[in-house]
Amino acid sequence: MTIDMHAHWKPPALKDALRARKMPPLIERGADGVEMLRSRSGAAPVAESFDDVEVRLAEMNRQGMSTGVLSLFGPFQWIERAPVEEALPLVRLFNDSVSEMARRHPGRFAAFASLPLADMGAAVAEFERALALPGIVGAIVPGNAFLSLEAAMAYRPLLEVANRRRAVLFIHWGPRPGDAWPRVPAGIDNQSPRLGTLDMQASLSSNMITLSFTDFLDAYPDARVVIHNLGGNIPYEIERLDHRNVLDTPDAPTPSTRFGKPNLFVDCNSFGSRAIELGVTAYGADKIVFGTDGTEFGCEWSNKAVGEARIAAEAKAAILHLNAARLLAHLVPLAPAMRQAAE
Repeated sequence: MTIDMHAHWKPPALKDALRARKMPPLIERGADGVEMLRSRSGAAPVAESFDDVEVRLAEMNRQGMSTGVLSLFGPFQWIERAPVEEALPLVRLFNDSVSEMARRHPGRFAAFASLPLADMGAAVAEFERALALPGIVGAIVPGNAFLSLEAAMAYRPLLEVANRRRAVLFIHWGPRPGDAWPRVPAGIDNQSPRLGTLDMQASLSSNMITLSFTDFLDAYPDARVVIHNLGGNIPYEIERLDHRNVLDTPDAPTPSTRFGKPNLFVDCNSFGSRAIELGVTAYGADKIVFGTDGTEFGCEWSNKAVGEARIAAEAKAAILHLNAARLLAHLVPLAPAMRQAAE
């Protein structure tokens, strides 16, 4: 019965293209026979997940996922930051591949396009091209582009396209072309939680502040924006924000009243039931969509979290299906809601 709005993917055709490259980002095989993806952020093994359609459909069926909205697998997103002459053929390969998946499996898949972000004109052109393809519902854009209002202004051309086409922008933690990355250096103790949780969540919180506390989105009422992982730590920190507001800017509206932009949403990827309860209190159940990162583990985790959350049945139905359906139904066909196979 669920629409998964946060499902990463790496098409086999893109892997083949990266194997043929001589400069990062590229895939090469080490002396031990293990394939490694090398990019500016370092090297990581190329796992076999995120690239088999039949495996993913079987996982979705077991977990009750009716539709998965695909976006480029995180480490592969370095193709978006390459010089435009390198990035454009690679992002087109991704966009065409996921569109073909959506065409072959109507209603089961949709996708966020990847864009050549080093050249905004080229990014706009590819966004327009991709939105004409079957299954494409919007584009993925880096969180660093929305850390401040000044940074966000450079991405107005993409908001204009999304607004005109009533499409969705998926803000995902990550750098813009040329940004220093990662911010947490390799070799520091406990790098994984410092980078993948503390840095990520703080950055997403800043994205929410930019888009909620300014009028940036007001010019784009027909665009929809989704930020992953509950929009950072806002649900935990909203009372602290109000407290600081009373002390520092008592004449300003309290922050807890400012997270109601009609076209701004968050997903619940990777969070547990108590966090989802806080998210419903902070934003409203109508502003949260379901997300899994595109793994069966993620499906199990998020299903359990929503199931155990102490929120109304109507709120659960909104998070699992209805909110995403309202975002997507005018753009792509959606599979009928389905029950989990285990039930």
